[in-house]
Amino acid sequence: MRACVDQGLCIGCGLCASVAPEVFEMNAGGKAIAVTDTTEANGESVKSAIDGCPVSAISQGE
Repeated sequence: MRACVDQGLCIGCGLCASVAPEVFEMNAGGKAIAVTDTTEANGESVKSAIDGCPVSAISQGE
């Protein structure tokens, strides 16, 4: 599964990239993107990123 960042909602705060840098990066436009799948090893940090997103722009995709 790969997390999904709604680019229309993302404000580019960078919280997800700091909480789960192995999964999230900031793109050239300053918005977050998921660059790898959610795994058992990084699942907790992805959940923290989803729960901590101030605008609820991140969801767990398929």
